[in-house]
Amino acid sequence: MNHDKGPLEGLRVLDFSTLLPGPYATMLLADMGAEVLRIESPTRPDMLRGLPPMVGGGKAVSAAHASINRNKRSLALDLKNPGAKEIVRRLLKDYDIVIEQFRPGVMHRLGFGYKSLRQIRPDIIYCSITGYGQSGPLKQRAGHDINYLALSGLASYSGRRRSGPGLSGTQIADLAGGSHHAVMAILAAVYQRLQTGNGCEIDISMTDCAFSLNAVCGASALAVGRDPQMELELLNGGSYYDYYRTADDRYLAVGSLEPQFAETFFRRIGHPQWTGRVLEDDQQEPLKGDIAAVIRKRTLEAWLEAFADCDACVEPVLSFNEAAESQLMQDRQMLCTATTSQGDRLRQVNTPFRFDGVKSRQHKAGATLGEHSRSVLRSLGFSSGEIEQIYAQGIIT
Repeated sequence: MNHDKGPLEGLRVLDFSTLLPGPYATMLLADMGAEVLRIESPTRPDMLRGLPPMVGGGKAVSAAHASINRNKRSLALDLKNPGAKEIVRRLLKDYDIVIEQFRPGVMHRLGFGYKSLRQIRPDIIYCSITGYGQSGPLKQRAGHDINYLALSGLASYSGRRRSGPGLSGTQIADLAGGSHHAVMAILAAVYQRLQTGNGCEIDISMTDCAFSLNAVCGASALAVGRDPQMELELLNGGSYYDYYRTADDRYLAVGSLEPQFAETFFRRIGHPQWTGRVLEDDQQEPLKGDIAAVIRKRTLEAWLEAFADCDACVEPVLSFNEAAESQLMQDRQMLCTATTSQGDRLRQVNTPFRFDGVKSRQHKAGATLGEHSRSVLRSLGFSSGEIEQIYAQGIIT
């Protein structure tokens, strides 16, 4: 494999999406070598561009935008302008994958729906990411990550009984649901097209995808007809698999479920006799209380020393910056530097993908709005005079 290019070299993607689910999906594709061109509105800029903090010298940029839209180019195109159709038509000669994130029907009304673009490019792969899908009773309803998690059932058993459902530190339905499933489906469609020559339309509902994440508890619920409950399942607080506060108000993550790990854990906290309580259903809550009382007596550093030379599935809860500076993330090359169009260098979370043990991408931070508009038009065969006319008509900025 050519490590300078990435395994997805040759895939060319038109990205009509904004904010998080679609852009994160195309970031993953771009990190793996796909050429991604963002089609951005010149009048309704992506809200992510204005999300603080703003970083870099000169013309400051949003740190989040610079990361999530790295390795992509930007074309500022007014899709409502009739002249946009000719530009998209020419783009489809080279770009055969489309990602969009509007509500159902919006792209069709603009003239850029799947059926319209398929007439121009019969083998197009067209992926739509929405909250509730292209069909069904909620297809036109507004929503956010919290709503998709609520309707998927996941939120009903995620949290604490005393306080109710808990908000995750990241957007599970948006990312694990929308972004990751979109990438998987697109790559599956690419493989299918290689075999058959046919493109397809992909319908990614973030609620559908979140519902599919009910992997273990969902299977159990369907089998026995009992809903999973907060703090009653094996991995959501119904066992001693949990977080415990230390004397210095830090937290220890205890995942010592298997017998060999449980034995080591209880021995290291000074109570090997508690191992026998692990399998007793009526002992889970009092056992957790006893463990919490022991862990609370020592600092996080003291507990890390106690577990340093053994396998017990016990680890510290790190802050983000502690994780970023840890030996693990350093060795795994999970930090990188991206360069902005002004030449500023920004630290970012690196791609998690390794191919043949190598992370080869030299990242370019998210482009400024319309940064590549002129070069894209030239590549499509428009003359200098035509380009000036396109700008004068407000089709592109």
